[in-house]
Amino acid sequence: MDFEPKDNAEETPEDLEFAEPQKRKPLEILRDTEAFLRRPTVGAIVPIVSPELSKRIEEASFIAEDTLSELAEIDFDQISDWELRPARIKIGLSFVGFSALTILVLLLYLTTLHPELNPTQQIGLYWREYVWFVCLGVTGMFILGREAMRQVEKPRKSPKR
Repeated sequence: MDFEPKDNAEETPEDLEFAEPQKRKPLEILRDTEAFLRRPTVGAIVPIVSPELSKRIEEASFIAEDTLSELAEIDFDQISDWELRPARIKIGLSFVGFSALTILVLLLYLTTLHPELNPTQQIGLYWREYVWFVCLGVTGMFILGREAMRQVEKPRKSPKR
């Protein structure tokens, strides 16, 4: 028995180079997908609606094209944590405000629909909605609290010479 390895003269396939997938930004994908769906839809709707409405639809399509093209140019890596702070605060305040408004509307609705019941019984009828609205407000408070506790360094300006 020969245990020495033999050199096989079989041809080994060369390493094939595959094309690397393009690194596309999420907003570019959104722009292209939206345009892929919007253009045929606008093309199909414009001939069958009134001239006034078709003009408005085409204008809205052009505006959407321009806006999404501008958005696709945004580089997420260039946005700092400090620049996102106002947006996070506005989101938290929106959650709290919307929650308070919907609870107020719910209570107004209950007092007009069931005036004979006391407030505890009224909320007992619509407790699911009440819990949803309270949870929305608590979520907003958590967002605001997290933002208040966040330690973010302000961007330093270079000293003028």
